[in-house]
Order: sequence, then C-alpha cells, then structure tokens
Amino acid sequence: MPPGKRGHKTRQPLRAYGFVAQEKPKTHAEAWATSMRHLKLTIAYDGTNFHGWQFQRNKPTIQGEIVSVLRRLTQENVQLYGAGRTDAGVHALGQVGSFRTRSALSAAEFQRALNALLPSEIRIVAAEETGPDFNARWSAKGKVYRYRIYRGKVVPPFLWKYVLHYPFPLEERAMHDAAARFVGTHDFTSFAASTGSEDDDKERNMMREIFSTELKRSDDGEELWFTVHGQSFLRYMVRKMVGTLLDVGRGKLNVEDIAALFEMKDRSKSGPTVPPQGLYMVSVDHGEV
Repeated sequence: MPPGKRGHKTRQPLRAYGFVAQEKPKTHAEAWATSMRHLKLTIAYDGTNFHGWQFQRNKPTIQGEIVSVLRRLTQENVQLYGAGRTDAGVHALGQVGSFRTRSALSAAEFQRALNALLPSEIRIVAAEETGPDFNARWSAKGKVYRYRIYRGKVVPPFLWKYVLHYPFPLEERAMHDAAARFVGTHDFTSFAASTGSEDDDKERNMMREIFSTELKRSDDGEELWFTVHGQSFLRYMVRKMVGTLLDVGRGKLNVEDIAALFEMKDRSKSGPTVPPQGLYMVSVDHGEV
C-alpha cells in the first residue's frame, strides 16, 4: 500500500513548512579570519645603506621600508614576516616575506605598487597569494647563501660594495676540501656570534644542518664564490665559515682543523668574521605554498 494510504502523513521537508536549516552565525573573529588574504613576496635588495632586514626604530631597514608602504596601501596595521634576518650591509636575491591583509588589491597590483613606492634598492621580484598556513619564516625548509670574493688585483668601482676584495695568494684546492667538511649536522658554536650573554649562549641550540656547499670560480674567473645550502643559520655563521676558509687558503688552518673546531665550541679559534658586503641570501626553500 502506498505510504499516503497508511493512516499517517508522508514526511515533508522542513522547507514546506517555512522552516529552513541555517548555519550557526560566525563570530566576529571567525568572520575576520575568513576575510583575510595571505600573500608571499619574493624580495631582492641592495643592503648597503640599510641596517639589516629587521625593523629598528629610527633606522632604515628592509622590513621597515616594506611595511611602511604596505600600511599606506592597505590602511591596515600590516605585519611582515621574513624568512631570515640579514644583517646590515648584507644583500638578497631571493628573500621571502609574507603578510595578511583584507585589501582587495591583487598580488600583481601589490607588486606594481610596492615597486613604484619603495626605494630603488628594494625590488619585489614576485608576489603571489598563498594558503593561510604559509609563513615566510616558519614554513621555510632551507636557505641558500652565497659569499663573493673578488680575486683580481683591482676591484672595479661598481663592485666594491658587493664583494670582499682579496687579491692575495690562496690555496683554493685546500679551501674546496675544507668547505666540504661543513656538510652535515654539527654544533656551530665556533662559527657564530655571541649573544653578548654567557647564560643566553648556553641555552641556545647551536646544532645546524648543512645540506651542501660549493666553492668555485665565477664564470669570468675573477671571483671566488662560496655557496652554502642549509636548514637554518646562526648570526654571522656564513661569514665566520668564509673567514675560516680564507685561513685555510692562507695556510693558517688545515683542512682537518674544521672537525676540531666543531669539537672546541670556541669562536675565538675559527677564522675572522668577514665583512657583510660580500654576502647574499640567494633563495629560500618553501616547497608548495
């Protein structure tokens, strides 16, 4: 027998009675969060006239310049996160920053506007929208740095702000062998700057993993490039590594001394901290964003 003949009414959808199931209203915080957009910037800069990446009051920094323009464009209190904190005088070819905004500007419009308003020493190489879980710093899986040493007798005037000039004899074969000794997971206490506090130094995790190193001449043969790819880096770490390689090249240290320096955990025993102008952040590994 059909259902309608069994002495009771066939069930009707709620809509037939004027009732419609509704989603639970979003809280203000939930509504705000879902309206936020997440953007990634790939940034190149000449660090010569800046006091590093990180914001400093009353001093020009890369982060400070970009944040200032972003706040003008969005009228929001934008926070910009960087993949790494390059020091004063250090350059970048592929630094990465990320920020959140409710602005309707597209990624391409942000790129054009930033490049129009930023100092010419800072360029936004690329801009793209990402998922909400992306953070330039915490999502980074590795970074590549390069240090340039100019080996010619006379450094060209348009290069002196971007290289270390060292025209003196070096045993480059020994330096190459020593560079390979940095690969792996080690305690890099001997190759990092102190925090200025013995207690803080003792509490820091000084273990770092280096995926690869390369020491080679540039295509024109005038420069010696040290390129290092690692998970993360301590302050001055790459510059101390380069100073140590130079000491190997000068004969002050042996290739076998690299392993001993790891064991010593004494920064006074490694090579000097070379100047910042030869150092570049080349790229950052983030995988899929």
